[in-house]
Amino acid sequence: MINKNIYGKPFLLKPRGKDYLWGGSRLNDDFSKGIDMSPLAETWECSTHPDGPSVVASGAFAGQTLSEVLNAHPEYLGTHPDTDRELPILIKFIDAKKDLSVQVHPTDEYAYEHENGQLGKTEMWYVLDAARDAKLVYGLYHDMDKEQIRKSIENGTVENYLQKVPIKKDDLFYIEAGTIHAIGAGALVAEIQESSNLTYRLYDYDRVDKNGKKRELHIDKALEVVNLKASAEPRQPLRVLKYRQGCASELLCRCKYFEVYRMIVNTERHRGLVGYQADRSSFRVLLCTDGCGSVYYGENEHLIFFKGDCMFVPADSVKIRIHGQAQFLDVRG
Repeated sequence: MINKNIYGKPFLLKPRGKDYLWGGSRLNDDFSKGIDMSPLAETWECSTHPDGPSVVASGAFAGQTLSEVLNAHPEYLGTHPDTDRELPILIKFIDAKKDLSVQVHPTDEYAYEHENGQLGKTEMWYVLDAARDAKLVYGLYHDMDKEQIRKSIENGTVENYLQKVPIKKDDLFYIEAGTIHAIGAGALVAEIQESSNLTYRLYDYDRVDKNGKKRELHIDKALEVVNLKASAEPRQPLRVLKYRQGCASELLCRCKYFEVYRMIVNTERHRGLVGYQADRSSFRVLLCTDGCGSVYYGENEHLIFFKGDCMFVPADSVKIRIHGQAQFLDVRG
């Protein structure tokens, strides 16, 4: 029997932090994460991955991991067949004070066969902020073969062949599994990806970690999954804002793994509320990238949210009303 006191109600999530050597301090400074890590490179905002499960921070499930909640209430995931009783996505904030390693991710098929049934990793980046000279690596300037790539890594010339793309705030990039890529220094990014932590490093600038050791490369595995064809420079897609009273939204990305919208809420002028609800097919996640406000639901219940907060909305949710002045990434599985 479903407990009506908890059914379909939204709840806030508390992230897990990662202290990778290329990170900075902006996730604490800009988003008030309060995580005692320096550097703080990533926060896993909505995650059931065992390498960093997020924890429920409000409501009846406070203190439980999101994994525990979804195991007890698989109906929260919805009827979408790809969920298969598991949260299919992982949502992060990323602060790249320094360049990330040049890397590639496997497809689902390769990961399932060679990585004990894990998911591969296709991802999307939404640029929240970028230094004036910030760039990212996206594919190759021209076709190469495996031996050419291997030799260029060995002799330190691989950067000559990597396509580097200038980025700015509000850009978005879709990174399909198999694509050589890297976030460059000076970028603050929200990442939506498959629920996977499989990364094959091709090149890491000969850096050493805090123990003075070079980080492991995974060249052989990377070369088994990498796309070595030249990549066209990624262009920003046409985006169309759709308006309704107090709210505007636009589609950023739709693929087999997730849908992502940008939603802008401003109810300050007419003191209204913006209606919001997850249908039966899928959960939704609201990641607040700017502003603050309140979410009202049920009988006189509400949550207060701030910039950087992440909210899970179960499938077939109660009706939600949003009040405030804020921007979100609205993610659907």
